[in-house]
Amino acid sequence: MSTVPPLDLSVYLVADAGVCEAVGADLPDVAARAVAGGATAVQLRAKDLGGGAFTELAAAVSRALPSSVPLLINDRVDVALTLRARGLACAGVHLGQSDLPVDDARALLGADAIIGLSAALPEQIRAAADSPARVDYIGIGPLHSTATKPDAPAGIGMPTVLERARASALPAVAIGGVTAADMPALRAGGLVGGAVVSCICADDDPEAAARRLADAWKETP
Repeated sequence: MSTVPPLDLSVYLVADAGVCEAVGADLPDVAARAVAGGATAVQLRAKDLGGGAFTELAAAVSRALPSSVPLLINDRVDVALTLRARGLACAGVHLGQSDLPVDDARALLGADAIIGLSAALPEQIRAAADSPARVDYIGIGPLHSTATKPDAPAGIGMPTVLERARASALPAVAIGGVTAADMPALRAGGLVGGAVVSCICADDDPEAAARRLADAWKETP
């Protein structure tokens, strides 16, 4: 399925399989409830799952989401391609600096796919903007130190995130310990959204958590 919904990353759920498992939550249900509360995009992250298990989880998430909300796959271009081959909605991928290069991912996924890229350092941000393969948005962070990604560096703080986002020619989201309290400043600083993990995945009420984030995004700091 190649139809890609409009890209709204204001409340960007990174649905992490490890975090959901740790709190006993069903990930597809978390994603669906978060969208009901106002999450505008969903990225599926499952660092410890093999290809088959990741694909089946991604298929379940795809079926749980409305067509208006894009599903992005973290790292695994092969999983995104498999979903599309099955006729399931998958808007694209989010890649890290050590994943498949953007130009190769673009060649495999096509011009309609959304490709996001983690690009926290100034040189990475410039390279993303200069990529002939088109990067649709970048993720800058971590905003705060976070334990949800074991290899994540220490938080760089709001002033640095805002400075690097202003220097970017591409739409930027912040990631890393983002909470509702951060959303007004991110929007005022020119970012297009906040990418959240534990703030929704570890909450007893993902719908209410997403609603708090969506409401905060609309606030004036």
